[in-house]
Amino acid sequence: MRIATVVRAFCALLIILSSNFGASIAQAAPYAAVVVDARTGEVLHARNADTRLHPASLTKMMTLYVVFDAVERGEINLNKKIKISRFASTEPPSKLGLKAGQRIALRYLIRAAAVKSANDAATALGEAISGSEKEFAKRMTSTAHMLGMKNSTFKNAHGLTQSGHLSTARDMTLLGRRLFYDFPDYYNLFARKSTHAGVRDVANTNRKLLRNYRGADGIKTGYTNAAGFNLVASAERGQKRVIATVFGGKTSAWRNTRVAELLDMGFKRSDTRVAVRKPVPVNLGGVSAKRFSLASSGAVKKSPRPRIRALGTFAVEKQVKAIEQAVLTVNRELEPDRVVKAATNQVVPTVDVLSQEDKPLRVVTRVSTEGNRYWGVQVGAFSNRHQAEKALLQTALRELQSLEGSERRIDYATVNGHKKYRARFEGLYQSDANMACARLRARNQSCFPVAPGS
Repeated sequence: MRIATVVRAFCALLIILSSNFGASIAQAAPYAAVVVDARTGEVLHARNADTRLHPASLTKMMTLYVVFDAVERGEINLNKKIKISRFASTEPPSKLGLKAGQRIALRYLIRAAAVKSANDAATALGEAISGSEKEFAKRMTSTAHMLGMKNSTFKNAHGLTQSGHLSTARDMTLLGRRLFYDFPDYYNLFARKSTHAGVRDVANTNRKLLRNYRGADGIKTGYTNAAGFNLVASAERGQKRVIATVFGGKTSAWRNTRVAELLDMGFKRSDTRVAVRKPVPVNLGGVSAKRFSLASSGAVKKSPRPRIRALGTFAVEKQVKAIEQAVLTVNRELEPDRVVKAATNQVVPTVDVLSQEDKPLRVVTRVSTEGNRYWGVQVGAFSNRHQAEKALLQTALRELQSLEGSERRIDYATVNGHKKYRARFEGLYQSDANMACARLRARNQSCFPVAPGS
C-alpha cells in the first residue's frame, strides 16, 4: 500500500513538472510579427514587434551582415582558407560537419551558414573575423545598434539559446531589408534552394517557402525550443517587394503558412508605385574589432584603411577612395598566387561568393599600351565621375580574367550637349577586349570594344 501511494505521488509530481515545463516552453516562444514595404521601410502590420525574443538562427543574418562588411572593407578575402577550431567543430546541429584542423575557404562557410544554417560554419566565420566568437558577438551587437537595431543583443554567431541573446521582430525585419539593399551582390545567395559548400551540397532550410510562394527569394529560418519556429521572408511581385517576419511559430508548416498570409497582406496593403527610399548609409568603420595587417608590394610598407565615402554602403562606394589613393597592398595571410588583382593598384575583394570555383588571382601594376595592346572596352557613359568610378570597380570585380593587365580610365565627352564621363578599360589585346564585352553582355551589362584612337 505504501509503495502504491509513493508511486502515485511520484506520477502526480511528474505530471505537474511536465505541465509546468510545457507552459514554460509556450511562454518562452510568444508570437510576434512585422510586415514592411521593403521599398520604403513602411510598416504595414505589427504584432509584439518590439518584444525581445530568442531569434534562433535568424542570428545568422547578423553574422553574415558583419562578414559581408568585413569582406567589402578588405579585412578578409573570400578565398582565404579558414582553419576550423575544435570549438567550432563541436557545435551542435544543424551543422556542416567540419573537423577540427580542417581548412575551408571563407566563401563555403558563408554558403553553409546562409543556406544550410550550419552552426559550425557560423562559429568559424566569427572566429575568422574577430579571433573568437565572444569578440565577434560584441561586433555583431555594435553593428546592430549602429543600424538601428536597438533591442538586439548577440552572444554568439549561430543563434542557439543563450542568456541575453535576444532580438525583436522589428529589428530582424530591419536587418532583412539592410541585407537586400546594403549587399545586393550577396543577397541572391539566400534564394538558392541548394548550393555546394566545399565539402558537400547542402539544401536550403527555407526551400519549401521558396518553392511554393510566388516571388519569394529569401531570407532565413530559425528554430529552437525556446524560440519556436521563426522566419524572415522577402518576396517580389511586379514593382512591389515585401518583407514579413514571424517569431514563435508552432510548427514549420504553421510558420510558412502564416508568413505566406502576411506577405499576401503586405502586397495588398502596399501601393503599386512608390519612390524607393533605401536605408540611410551607416559608417561602420569604427565597429571593426580587428584590423588585418597588410603586407605590401614595392616601397609601401603599410596603408591605413581608407575612410568610407558618405555616398553609400556598397563595396563599390567604400572602395573608391582607396582607388584614388592608388596604394598597392596585399593581405599577408593570402598566398602569393591567391591575391586579388586591381588595375589601379588597389586590392579589391572579390565578391564571387556564388561561384563554385576559387580562381587564382594576381596583383598587377599599371601597364603601358606598348605593342598591340591598344584596344579597350567602354562600360558606360555617366553624368558624374562617381558613377563612372563605381561602374569601373563593379566591372573589375565581375570580370577579372579577360580584363587582366588593363588600365582603368575615365575621360570626358559631350553627348547631345551634355558632359559625360566615359568609363573605360584600356591596354588590352583586341581578342581580350572582344571576350570581355561578350562575357559582360552575357551578364546584361553594357559594354563595347574601343579601337585604338577611339
